[in-house]
Amino acid sequence: MTGNHKDTSITRRRALVVTGGTVAAGGLAAAGYQSAFADDVTTTAASAATASAASAGSECMTLMSSVTEGPYYLDGALVRKNITEGKSGVPLTLRLTVVDATDGCTPVPGAAVEIWHCDAWGYYSGYTTANPGGSAPAESEDGSTANDTTYLRGYQVANANGVVKFETIFPGWYTPRTCHIHLKVHTGGQKEDGTYEGGKVNYTGQLFFADDIAEEIFTLEPYSKHSGSYTTLDNDMVYDGGGASSGLLTLKAVHKSDPSKGYKGSLTLGVDPDAENTGAGGGGGGTPPSGAPSDAPTGAPPSGDASPSASASS
Repeated sequence: MTGNHKDTSITRRRALVVTGGTVAAGGLAAAGYQSAFADDVTTTAASAATASAASAGSECMTLMSSVTEGPYYLDGALVRKNITEGKSGVPLTLRLTVVDATDGCTPVPGAAVEIWHCDAWGYYSGYTTANPGGSAPAESEDGSTANDTTYLRGYQVANANGVVKFETIFPGWYTPRTCHIHLKVHTGGQKEDGTYEGGKVNYTGQLFFADDIAEEIFTLEPYSKHSGSYTTLDNDMVYDGGGASSGLLTLKAVHKSDPSKGYKGSLTLGVDPDAENTGAGGGGGGTPPSGAPSDAPTGAPPSGDASPSASASS
């Protein structure tokens, strides 16, 4: 890893306080991408069920409900397909399709999809001293040349079919969350100086992974160096058990007999291009994880605050 270790050097947008003490439940609705990677091998029974449910019929995708952006969001992510910056992990190719759920699920070309997630040991760029829980090496011990302020963050702009693709790694985990990826869908802005500027956020959500696949990945290097109690989907504070309609990715193995070769994940994102939802709002309180930046917000947001504070466990 390289780069500035001071998290305060990065522009940071405050996020939502999650309800219910230090953790809370939130809802997320999405629908699975119907036909991506059809020539790949479906890995497990759970994945097969997800894929089947996602592809049933030709009904329009459900309009998704936004959830908290969490405490690890940073402004200014780069527009790029490959967001790894050399971070070690099992390769993951994401194919996400943005459709207008209010207009017959027509594609939304030009929509910008932004994603961010932790590395194999549970560390986010910009917050590399935040304790991921359990027992993990320090982020500085990973041996990569990744920039501490930008790794595993990025935008892609949808093509004429509403499709974006990312090359990344399978995320690790941190207490008390299950394995997940954060995302936002933006419209009305433009690429500028290597990032995406202007417009508005139509949707803020999270993507999830089947437990059997995640738990197998976590036995591999470098994930296995992070030990502790992993939170399954059933016990997660955000995932609501709805399968693809709740953000569960359809996952296909690149090589069925060797999970280390990677996965392809897909999902259709049904949004309202006229809506605006940054993932802010709500109430409750939260406690930042050990080692979180000193300016990480806590407590309930004041009434009318446009930048509410966040629980640091989302």
